[in-house]
Amino acid sequence: MKALGKKQRAKLRDTISLFTKLSLMKNIYIFGVGLIGGSIALKARELNIFDEIIGIGRPGGNSLEGLVKSGMLDSSFTQIDKSINKASLIIIATPVAQTKVILKEIKPFLNANTIITDVGSTKSNIMDEAKVILMDKFSQFIGSHPIAGSEKHGALAAKKNLFQNKNIILTPNNENPLEQITKLTKFWELLGGEVTNMKAEDHDQIFSTISHLPHLLAFGLVNLINNKKNKDLLLNFAASGFRDFSRIAASSPEVWRDISIQNQESIVRDLKLFQIEISKLTSFIETKDQKKLEEYLKLASSTRQNWTEEN
Repeated sequence: MKALGKKQRAKLRDTISLFTKLSLMKNIYIFGVGLIGGSIALKARELNIFDEIIGIGRPGGNSLEGLVKSGMLDSSFTQIDKSINKASLIIIATPVAQTKVILKEIKPFLNANTIITDVGSTKSNIMDEAKVILMDKFSQFIGSHPIAGSEKHGALAAKKNLFQNKNIILTPNNENPLEQITKLTKFWELLGGEVTNMKAEDHDQIFSTISHLPHLLAFGLVNLINNKKNKDLLLNFAASGFRDFSRIAASSPEVWRDISIQNQESIVRDLKLFQIEISKLTSFIETKDQKKLEEYLKLASSTRQNWTEEN
């Protein structure tokens, strides 16, 4: 990895100094030490910004002891008890459907100064559930969504620089103290992210279109092939175009099952809009309308090229 320049080192020192002055955190507890949770642990370890990094796994799930031995974690548990009271920061990095259960289990033990965040790809349902469950402690919860995923999943896929120059969306609520929002913002910036705040409902509408729908379309394309008798032959001849488009269909089914249900309203709306686009294409091709087909393809091609050049 390329060494940091003088200005970058100075900026990092200033950020760490601010992090310390804010009295941010002593211990971080991570529920779900997979791609995102593991990457958080690795970067936090490199920066040495916590006294302890603790992983929480599911009872009966994969043991986290190997991650303790490797140095990613200081310790790990499968049961939630009063020891969670020591947490300065709690990261919920499990599939989104598990967030509600975790919030119920940790609420009785929460320290008043603990900041709680999640890393889920949906926000409105999670924020609503957190408000109902946490009640007077809702001010301690701030939604997060690091835009730094991968089709790979699990702790072995974790990378300490996963969040470098990546967008991190925060969805604070009206009850969050400004100091807590600032602390969480600085935490993500330390990990390399670029933080933006937005309303939970705006987040869900945006990411339904640019993330959730494309993932579901990729799953759908692969299952179209699964349903054909010559599936093996098709896959044998599939080239880079299919590989690029279908890559995200290798993502965690559990994660995308939960996202689809949690963001149901926005996703169903986008799926129906996409069905309209499919109907247009079907009509242009069936009627051999070359003019309309070419115009349709040109519009998409131009938009994609302009976006690539701008980014």
